[in-house]
Amino acid sequence: LGFFDPIGYSKDGSAENFNRRRQSEIKHGRIAMMAAMGYITPEVAGKLPGYCSFSMNLKFADIPNGLAAISKVPSAGWAQILAYMAWCEISQDQSAGSPGAKGDFGFKVLTAKDQAGLTKKLNSELANGRLAMMAIMGMF
Repeated sequence: LGFFDPIGYSKDGSAENFNRRRQSEIKHGRIAMMAAMGYITPEVAGKLPGYCSFSMNLKFADIPNGLAAISKVPSAGWAQILAYMAWCEISQDQSAGSPGAKGDFGFKVLTAKDQAGLTKKLNSELANGRLAMMAIMGMF
């Protein structure tokens, strides 16, 4: 995975700034991968049965994909989503030097018997995250 910095953000040579940007890239890549799957999956596998909001008589099937969903999901639903996002951000120590700052939250999905294999998988995650960030922008 090559070094790519067309705008020159890392010209200052600061390892701390580079690591912070890499950590942000990993986090945004993971979010984008989940968003891309969340956009595609209902179209392929179908939507959940039942109601999103009983009081508004709103079924999951009535909620469109993409930006059109913003106006359909009730405000209480958005409040739940934002509360979960906030919990994800504050429930883990993400301070500089901690495992959480490097994207390691103890959920070991990417494992390998040797360091070279693990490095390859982590680089694949980074590349797939970059692709997902472009993909989810294109889906809107």
